[in-house]
Amino acid sequence: MPEVGASRLRRVGHKGADLIAPGNTFASFDAAVGAGVDMIEFDVLGEEHGDALILAHDWADAASREPHTLDDALAYFASEAFAGVELDVDMKLPGYELHVLSALRESGLLERALISTQYEESLAVLRAAEPSVRLGWSVPKLTRDPFRSPATRIPAFVGLQVLRGLLPERAARAIRSGRCDALMAHWRLVTPRLVRRVREAGGELYVWTVDDAARLQALEAMGVTGVITNDPRLFTQLVA
Repeated sequence: MPEVGASRLRRVGHKGADLIAPGNTFASFDAAVGAGVDMIEFDVLGEEHGDALILAHDWADAASREPHTLDDALAYFASEAFAGVELDVDMKLPGYELHVLSALRESGLLERALISTQYEESLAVLRAAEPSVRLGWSVPKLTRDPFRSPATRIPAFVGLQVLRGLLPERAARAIRSGRCDALMAHWRLVTPRLVRRVREAGGELYVWTVDDAARLQALEAMGVTGVITNDPRLFTQLVA
């Protein structure tokens, strides 16, 4: 069981509810709310001097469909159906930080949002522009899972052990210095020491992307702040 005094696990839908309806779509966001999430994570893609920001994981994803714009998505989230639901605005690339901030301000959703990114330079830009904004540092910086390929599996395992050892102190320093408010960590990186150091520093720890009920329950028992999943129906299997 989670330790005494720990808050209830925050239930976060990845791209809405990507295993129920295609991610980064209104249908997926509706499914996530229907499953009782506390927060919806969605991807924002754009270029520094480009046109409207879009909801897509990468450019190939954007080319495969007609993605929503960020402005349209924020207008959708401002409706009564999403009242009380927080937003994890995951910036996939650096360069358009101020555009995201402006859109959140204009929609009136900035206070309900956490902006996450793998890029530390983006965290610095966002903090300088809006000191009160909630920021999440996403680790590790990967474009694909190295454990899926036999050629990269062994070096990835070695690198994982090194990063597991270094991350707790790095995360604590980043939180204490104000560079971020939360760590968004892949589940393979999460250890009791990481949970403890993030909590001691006054930060939050969100874990991605967990689609296995047993792993979700283990992370809840470890005391993480929240878990990000493609299937928020899994949260019904948690012990009250």
